[in-house]
Amino acid sequence: MEDKRSIVEDEVPSEAVNKESESTKEPEPKTPKGGLKKLMKFCRPWLGLIILAIVFASIAALLRLFGADLLGDMADYIIAMMHLGADTHDSVVRLGIILTLMYVGMFVLSYANEFIMASVAQVVSKRLRRKLSKKINNLPLSYHDKHPVGDVLSRITNDATTLATALDFGLSTIIAAVTMVIGSIVFMFISNWMLALVVIGASLIGFVFMGLIMAKSQKFYDAQQKELGDVNTHIEEYYGGHTVMKVSNAGGVAMGKFDELNNKLYTSTWKSQFYGGLIIPIMGFVASLGTLAVFIVGSIFVANGTLADFGVIISFMVFARLFTWPLSDIAQAAQNLMSASAASSRVFEFLGQDEMEDENSITATTDNVKGAVKFDNVVFEYEEGKPVIKGFNADIPAGSKVAIVGPTGAGKTTLVNLLMKFYKASSGDITIDGVSINDLRRGNVADMFGMVLQDTWLFEGTVRQNLLYNMKVDPEREQEILDSATTAAGINHFIKTLPNGYDTVLNESANVSAGQKQLLTIVRSMIKDAPLLILDEATSSVDTRTEVLIQDAMDSLTKGRTSFVIAHRLSTIKNADIILVMNHGDIIEKGRHEELLKSGGFYAELYNSQFSEE
Repeated sequence: MEDKRSIVEDEVPSEAVNKESESTKEPEPKTPKGGLKKLMKFCRPWLGLIILAIVFASIAALLRLFGADLLGDMADYIIAMMHLGADTHDSVVRLGIILTLMYVGMFVLSYANEFIMASVAQVVSKRLRRKLSKKINNLPLSYHDKHPVGDVLSRITNDATTLATALDFGLSTIIAAVTMVIGSIVFMFISNWMLALVVIGASLIGFVFMGLIMAKSQKFYDAQQKELGDVNTHIEEYYGGHTVMKVSNAGGVAMGKFDELNNKLYTSTWKSQFYGGLIIPIMGFVASLGTLAVFIVGSIFVANGTLADFGVIISFMVFARLFTWPLSDIAQAAQNLMSASAASSRVFEFLGQDEMEDENSITATTDNVKGAVKFDNVVFEYEEGKPVIKGFNADIPAGSKVAIVGPTGAGKTTLVNLLMKFYKASSGDITIDGVSINDLRRGNVADMFGMVLQDTWLFEGTVRQNLLYNMKVDPEREQEILDSATTAAGINHFIKTLPNGYDTVLNESANVSAGQKQLLTIVRSMIKDAPLLILDEATSSVDTRTEVLIQDAMDSLTKGRTSFVIAHRLSTIKNADIILVMNHGDIIEKGRHEELLKSGGFYAELYNSQFSEE
């Protein structure tokens, strides 16, 4: 279903909007480095298991090296038995049994390593996604105002998955490969230092190329993760506003923008994969070159008597492979770690954002809230030195119906943001029943309010689940409460016509109009039965006949409750107890509808202009 922000943005002053839109066009600051270090710090609780997996991988690598050495001995025994007639059958059988046991042990240890690392990777990924999800709830509204939803989602999904992949095939692979490389060098020098130098010399080419490729490709991995977030952001916006784009015939523009972002992602991904893809062929060539060099030089040594045992050549041909192929594993693991470095930098940069102020020290609570609200010289600034609410004062008795009107950018919704404690006033104070909202937790403030926004928000679930969202209702009275509220809003008949009534699942395929969605959100606020109400153009998406029904229901709902109605259609707030007329962050007029019309001021101009248009 629709997923909208909790507070509309079109009330932010035009200067702030323009600056914010300009800022979105600027390139994002470079993602801070040190992501892998932070990732390892995050993995500290599982460090013991990771070390155990590394030990298993290292022992498996050593068993493979001993196996290669024993293969050379077996080759000598077989040659002696075949060509010299020596009785080495028992030795061949014994070595065969030992090699079999070693390879079985190698298999068990390798499997244990893979099992441990895969388990740790998924647990870390799960905990990381949970931490990211929790972080979203603790971030101030100002962060979500300035960052696209798609980029945030990309960090939770794509980047977290990339980290899991890197952990699964990264650290232990590198350690095992390094063990193999160092062990191969030691075994080769013990067996024959001249052939060891031949293998190492042939392999130096691979080291040089691998270093150059890794240095070249890191920036493309960083760009790949960022541009993946940009593509996700565009797709989320495109499908979120798909109808508007269709109506505006802007599909070509949207696709043009998508092609631009997609091409950037393609370029960075292609380049990173191209450079990464070079590693395996190069290392394969180096491995073959090393094997060939050992065979040629070893044969020469055997021919001129420098080397007596042909089995040494067999061992060295295996060692040459064991020395060069781990370099491919190292390169591949390094490739994953480079992706993880870019991803973890984005993830931990997000986790490092400043959260809302900790409220654990706040202990004040309010019981039996009446709903008297006072704004005492409230000043608010989006940017320092540029206030958008300037010395706002209002004393609202409990149970009053307050209409807030004014042109777009006057500061109406900003005022509600302050009242709901989504933003904190730069100076001044807001009190409810004489208690400052600064002395109340955000959750306590939220419990006092019911809210109906111009933008509806329904999740994929049943009608019942949507209407009772996060509410505790007596199960025995649940149906009675639902029927009463839906009848008052004039939507009870519609719900009963749905296939499963209140148990009908609302999703994209459900045939529910925009007006019906808004009616459902109005019912949700009715059921909450909070002492204070915020109605932000709550009837904007319904027809005139339905609007009259909702207005009657709202009049009944607001009785005895303090309600704040943000209205553009001034005909809907004629019966308000007080109308606050705002412009440029100030209250320029206040009073009842008839009084303001008689005064012939700004409100009268707004009302008469709407009346003449109608």
